[in-house]
Amino acid sequence: MRVGIVSSLLTCAALLASAILAAAPATRPNIVFVLTDDQGYGDISAHGNPILKTPHLDALRAQSVRFTDFHVSPTCAPTRSALFTGRHEFKNGVTHTILERERLTLEAITLADVLKGGGYTTGIFGKWHLGDEAAYRPEKRGFDEVFIHGGGGIGQMFPGSCGDAPGNSYFDPTILHNGTFEKTQGYCTDVFFAQALRWIESVKARDKPFFAYIPTNAPHPPYHARPEDAALYAGKTPNQQTASYFGMIHNIDENVGRFLAKLDEWGLARDTLVVFMNDNGGDRNGANVFNAGMRGHKATPWLGGTRAVSFWRWPARLKPRDVSELTAHIDFFPTLAEIAGVTLTPAVRAQVEGRSLMPLLTHTGASWPERTLFTHLGRWSKGSDPGLAKFRNCSVREPRWHLVSIDGGTDPAWQLFDMANDRGEQRDVAKEHPDVVRRLAAAYDAWWKSVQPKLVNENATGPRLNPFAELYWKQFGGGPTPEQLHRMDPLRDPSDRSGLR
Repeated sequence: MRVGIVSSLLTCAALLASAILAAAPATRPNIVFVLTDDQGYGDISAHGNPILKTPHLDALRAQSVRFTDFHVSPTCAPTRSALFTGRHEFKNGVTHTILERERLTLEAITLADVLKGGGYTTGIFGKWHLGDEAAYRPEKRGFDEVFIHGGGGIGQMFPGSCGDAPGNSYFDPTILHNGTFEKTQGYCTDVFFAQALRWIESVKARDKPFFAYIPTNAPHPPYHARPEDAALYAGKTPNQQTASYFGMIHNIDENVGRFLAKLDEWGLARDTLVVFMNDNGGDRNGANVFNAGMRGHKATPWLGGTRAVSFWRWPARLKPRDVSELTAHIDFFPTLAEIAGVTLTPAVRAQVEGRSLMPLLTHTGASWPERTLFTHLGRWSKGSDPGLAKFRNCSVREPRWHLVSIDGGTDPAWQLFDMANDRGEQRDVAKEHPDVVRRLAAAYDAWWKSVQPKLVNENATGPRLNPFAELYWKQFGGGPTPEQLHRMDPLRDPSDRSGLR
């Protein structure tokens, strides 16, 4: 196993060395990328939410190019892998959020690799969730500054490779900072934004631009909001969980406002590209209040599971407006590479499936050929044949059509929806358009076949202890309790969910 990792790292280094042909020496913006966890498209007041108030996100939206048909994956690690490689998560080996299937293949060149190689200083502040073992962590994937929690969420602990520091909390979290754990003070979202600002202040005077990636853990469950934030929605939502969920988003909104004000104060706003997104469809608690007319939520292939916020603010270059073309997370990598002035080699271009969004960002009425996007929830049982779930929770999307199979397995249960006339996906028109079903189903079959050789994590065996936990005990002493050992056991039956959040 270790020989394989070393070999992959050497291959990755060789690819990175040849990935960048040239970089423009000037006029490149600083880049700030904020990615929230489980916030939905409807969880912004400017999108029509009748209860939640997000004045700072509303202001950012008004100042941005807004992609109104932008899509991500149904869950978090898959989306993150697609954003940072420019290709579908299955081609990165990412088919789940746990059980070694969250690990981004070491053969991939990341966006951070490319930006760093092109002259950017790079930092991450928050949730990584693409592998907690040393070879997979962000310091080995292109980041100069690393300030992260482990696993898919603060305090989570799963069998094998995926888990956070033991006993961690949303309040005063223990954070891994450049290889050493630090016990911080404050609420997790406040801690991440504050650290990002401290880092930017330390690098902003350098003669090179920066890339600051701020992936928040909020509003992912458990719903631990600051009491004063949750109190704003007490009695206004169906239950206390939703009040806390909205309170967590309120706190994100406040942090975005403070962050943007600091960029103004430092004179950086005009020449800084700020991108704001969410990582998958909204949590059920938020979607049950308001879901922007969409069907579904996180962990589904419906629009409500994949449609995301995508705001792009760059005052020196971009004029605020709506862009309605079909766009996706796989477009993020090539767009930022172009903005950063990085020319990619043919090998790296072959990795990237997405398109640069620059024509849409900078030109009204720019040409944007029709395209086909594929979604699959993944998350089949560990060790099982993926083919048994080929048609379970999957979809094919073109600008007009959305072909969806929810309850299929080895055979499809296709439904077809006309997005031009039925954005809420309420009327199945498959029988009226059998030619469209056949065409999109054939495209799906070809796509499914193409990703099978890339599912490299399916039979991987994880370490005996979560890497973050092991590193934590090495630094602070102590060791696992019997319950923690049970929760981390890589041989535990994955259907046994005891102790897991």
